[in-house]
Amino acid sequence: MDEEALLKQFAAQFAHGPDDADDTDAAAAAQGADSTANQVADDADQSPATFDTQQFLNGLDAIFDRHTAATEAGPYLEQAMVDAENAGDEAGLLTVLNETMGFYRSQGRHKENQWIVQRSLELAARMGLTTGTSEAWATTLINCATSMRAAKQYDQAEDLYHQAQSVCRHSLAPTDRRLAALHNNLSMLYSETNRPDKAELELREALRIIEASSVNPDADIDVASSHTNLALTLLTEHKLEGAHWHAAKALEIYRTGHLEHSAHYASALAGFAQVCFAERRHADAVTGYRHALAVIEECYGKDTDYWRITADNLRQAEEEAAKAGVTVDNAGVAGDAGALPQSGSRLSNSPAQGKTGADATSSPSTVSVSTGSAGAAEAVSACPVSGLKLARAFWTQMGKPMIAAKYPQYAGRIAAGLVGHGSECYGFDDAYSQDHDFGPRFCLWLTDEDYAAIGEQLEVDYEALPRKFSVDAQGRVTFEAHARSDASGAFPSAGAGSTVIPDAANAPTPGTATHDTATAESGAASSDVAEAMTTPIDAPLSPVTPRAQGANRRDGVFRIGDFFESITGYHTAPAQTAPHEWLMLQESTLAAATNGEVFADPTGLFSKTRQGFKNMPDDVRLALISKRLGMIAQAGQYNLPRSLKRGDGAAAWLSIHEFVQATASLVFLVNVPMVVGYMPYYKWQFAALRKLSGSMFALLPNVGEQLETVMRLSSAACYGGAGFGEGGKGAAPAIEKINDIVEQIAVDIVKELKREHLTTSGETFLEWQRPYVEDHIASDDPVLKSL
Repeated sequence: MDEEALLKQFAAQFAHGPDDADDTDAAAAAQGADSTANQVADDADQSPATFDTQQFLNGLDAIFDRHTAATEAGPYLEQAMVDAENAGDEAGLLTVLNETMGFYRSQGRHKENQWIVQRSLELAARMGLTTGTSEAWATTLINCATSMRAAKQYDQAEDLYHQAQSVCRHSLAPTDRRLAALHNNLSMLYSETNRPDKAELELREALRIIEASSVNPDADIDVASSHTNLALTLLTEHKLEGAHWHAAKALEIYRTGHLEHSAHYASALAGFAQVCFAERRHADAVTGYRHALAVIEECYGKDTDYWRITADNLRQAEEEAAKAGVTVDNAGVAGDAGALPQSGSRLSNSPAQGKTGADATSSPSTVSVSTGSAGAAEAVSACPVSGLKLARAFWTQMGKPMIAAKYPQYAGRIAAGLVGHGSECYGFDDAYSQDHDFGPRFCLWLTDEDYAAIGEQLEVDYEALPRKFSVDAQGRVTFEAHARSDASGAFPSAGAGSTVIPDAANAPTPGTATHDTATAESGAASSDVAEAMTTPIDAPLSPVTPRAQGANRRDGVFRIGDFFESITGYHTAPAQTAPHEWLMLQESTLAAATNGEVFADPTGLFSKTRQGFKNMPDDVRLALISKRLGMIAQAGQYNLPRSLKRGDGAAAWLSIHEFVQATASLVFLVNVPMVVGYMPYYKWQFAALRKLSGSMFALLPNVGEQLETVMRLSSAACYGGAGFGEGGKGAAPAIEKINDIVEQIAVDIVKELKREHLTTSGETFLEWQRPYVEDHIASDDPVLKSL
């Protein structure tokens, strides 16, 4: 079975596990939202809402009970949104949106789900939930994050999950099943981003919570789903015996509880089939997939990704059964159906895997390091992996073992990652970014108390870490963990010298053997193979510039507050009630404070502080949108045409600059920084805009390309003259094209403002849209309003 199909199957089955509790628990979450909304209604002396949330949920349950969700659930949910909005029931609407996210995700309707995620976050902000720790906000965050994860928007999903973790610590009881849902969802994100060890830990914690909260764990559907999810994760780690036990346990629970007609039963069947496929038990694999397909068709219909992925896996299982000479009749009965794996058996190579061992990596990578002055494009380091990937490998193989060995009592308190200034923190670094300030590095973030105790010595130990590494043909990084003596002694390597950190694209998947497994089984020593296909690199790779040294250093040990203050001027984010402070912060500053990746954060304090900077108050966001509308109108719609008419090329050029800056910023603000991040500084502005525009969740997705066209034509338009351009046509064609694009962008912006209910006007001169937008600013603070 090919890796892509297996990964899709893995995702599909996880998507129908107990993480769906975050969807079906929307009623419980709505209680917190109800209290907030009711208080608002009471304060405003409004009449009671007419939308009946419980009746809505009962109707939705009835649709699923009669297995007509494929045709009836979509229209039912869409009508409920209209009814709740017409009734003015914000709590009811949030409940509907939470249910819709789960249904759309199960149907693979990720493009449509973009509106639901966006709308849910905006509604929660409008209801005042985002500044508290309510259950409604926790559930909404989990659902939004899960939708983003299902759409493979992993950075945004992880940020939302971390925010949900912070809220859940304060809002949910230790045995609340929504905590288990959060652990399940986090485990899937870790699996899809090649962190199976963390995925397994999250799933075991989820299973513990669900079993502790269950009246009868032996007949509990959520307990069964957790066993399935854990089986699939163990399969990716090649822990085949454990995977089989958990997969079989899930089926036992479904049968004990007579739950075979549940939609989630398909996940358990397909999960067991997947384990059987890895065990080469072809008949059981075919039988399991056939049964799963029948359940999926009954509950969801055929027109879903879930059905198509399972059907494709069934086809591959049938092909492998035929090759092995195993006959499986239409009922799925076969002579070897009851066979069990021998104790201690290990995962063998998938029949469909193809090349293994040295043959799979016969083209060795060559990594060279050039020397030269910083800034010279010809003297770049040719490290073939990104800075973030290098940083994660450096932390996993060098930093984490060092802390465990030297600071065991602090290992559960130290956060690690790479955030801040530097191209690699945005994920946009390339060979040309490696001519300065590039090399293995990460940050360690401590509380003030812990920094006072160990900060200085930890910095010494960090600087002493070995930085020699190799990169193989698959882009996997291996650091050489030789013992290194210093003032505090040597720390054990913990086997890190032979550790390989694979890229996410090469993540191990159910039913396949990784390169390491294949090499070991072929009899070749893994160290010999690694030597043959890698070239060692001695760090640092490039000069460290003065701006990245001393107080401005970009890696090492920091107090959490000092780290953020060095970037923003604030130890923690300004208060939600201090809009003037938020308005003084540049978007590029906020981007630097919230970019990168957090590799570990046991206490959650660093992530909470970082998320605070990402959670721009909605009133501030609306005020900035208004300001951007004003500049787009002033620079692009008014001054640009006038400057071009009077022949002032310099004024026109600067007008284009202001127009492009304001429009690009507006795109990020409309897409909500809490979801997509902030627009970075000028160098990476368009790289970030292209990445955002390529997302299936993007709002105003065509604007980035239109802005690049304007910039491309600006030379001819501003300085073309009568004879400039192809055929001597001069500046006129370029001017006409630019003016058309500016007006088209304005039209698109007005459409988006209408969709978000920020305006009722169709006026395309954007200055006149500002009052409509500002009407939605709740605060009376004059700093938020235009003059």
